[in-house]
This record gives sequence, C-alpha cells and structure tokens, in this order.
Amino acid sequence: MNICGYYPESINEGEGLRAALFISGCRHYCKGCFSPATWNFNYGEPFTPEREQEIIRDIAGNPLLSGLSILGGDPFFSAGEVSAFLDRLREAAGPVSVWIYSGYTFEELIEDVKSPEYELLRRCQVLVDGRYADELRDPSLLYRGSSNQRLIDIPASLSHHSIVEWQPTLSF
Repeated sequence: MNICGYYPESINEGEGLRAALFISGCRHYCKGCFSPATWNFNYGEPFTPEREQEIIRDIAGNPLLSGLSILGGDPFFSAGEVSAFLDRLREAAGPVSVWIYSGYTFEELIEDVKSPEYELLRRCQVLVDGRYADELRDPSLLYRGSSNQRLIDIPASLSHHSIVEWQPTLSF
C-alpha cells in the first residue's frame, strides 16, 4: 500500500482538528476528481512500518486531535491494510475517532459482511460516501464536494439497519 499524503493537523477533512491520511489507489475515476494522480496505486510513498509508526506517534502524541480522517484515492481499495493500521493505531493511542471517505456508497459497503471492506467500515465512525459528481459540485457543503455525497454515522446506521446521517457536534 502507498500513501499519497499525510497532514498531522487539518480542519478540512472532518469535524474538529484531525490528522488526515491519504491512501493511494482508486478505480472510481470520478469526472472532476480534485486529485486524479491518486488513482494510481503506486503514487506517493510506500507505507512502510517505519512511516506507519511515525504517524501513530504523531496521532498518539497530539492531545488536540479530534481524530483521524482517511481519504484517497479510495481507502476501501486497500481495506485490509487500512484495517490493520487502525488496529495498530488504537493499540498504541487508545480510542481514535475515524472518518473515512469513499466513492462507494454505504449500501455497497455493507453488501458482504464478511468482506474486508465491511471490516474496515466497522472500524470507523463517520463515512463520507458516494462518488464525486462534478455536475452536483457544491462548495458550500460541509466536508464533501458534491450534493450526492452523504455524511453517515456508521455505528448508528449499522445498529438501526438504515442510514443515520451524522450530525455536527461543534457549533460554527
């Protein structure tokens, strides 16, 4: 697995101050994608054990963080590796809120409860789902680029067996 970016602190990829990790590789090929270079699975740098440990230390050592956001590319194309990283992160840092972005919809990700994609979804708290649609671009939306994309509260949606939209907890 390669990563194509890491920001130790960001306010753009989810609520609060979050670390942001960008995973290389995507096969959605959305028209108007803001970063088509990330479609390439070899783009960026290898996510070596040493680099992983640096990122885990950053996150564990920053008490101001609200959590981690994982973007891409599309992290669900590397679901097994990302899940393993989250397990190691939480082992070192304790509970970490995770937002994850995907061109897949929630419904697509829950089709097979034995899939690596479902296992990754279960490890996260908020899903920003759906392919970016250039014709539905809306820069006024919170944390997403087009109006077809949803902010989904994953634990609530899984327990209710229906979509529960995420609600902001911070006031602006």
